Amino acid sequence: MTHGTRQPLRFSRRRGRKVEASFQGGAITGNGGVMLVSEQDRRLGLTTRIARLLGDSRRQASCRHSKLTLLRQRLHALCPGHEDLNDHDELRHDAALQTAVGRDTALASASTLCRFESQAKCSWMVSIHQVLLELFIKSFSAAP
Repeated sequence: MTHGTRQPLRFSRRRGRKVEASFQGGAITGNGGVMLVSEQDRRLGLTTRIARLLGDSRRQASCRHSKLTLLRQRLHALCPGHEDLNDHDELRHDAALQTAVGRDTALASASTLCRFESQAKCSWMVSIHQVLLELFIKSFSAAP
């Protein structure tokens, strides 16, 4: 026999928002799993480490979204299956994704994300692989 729990699953507070998963109703989203991804990302520091290594040729005075926010938005949306950039014109207003990314306002539009991705260079891929390799090695008590 299965014994369910009625206790909500609580996540870290984000920008003053209380975030929890429960089966009691309330504000509902199909993208709730993004909070699990976000918790692990923050625990590992994955997107923070990657964003530090990526170049940014944008005119900073005109930017409303940081590299880190753009990277988190794109990666966190990929996890629940939103691989197309055109999904982001609607997703940018999704409270779960905003909270996971660490914002409480609209996220970047599809065109902003497209411009960000267009900046990608081979050196970005090398940097991302380096971070992933370091995290993999760090996950062992002794280097494999």
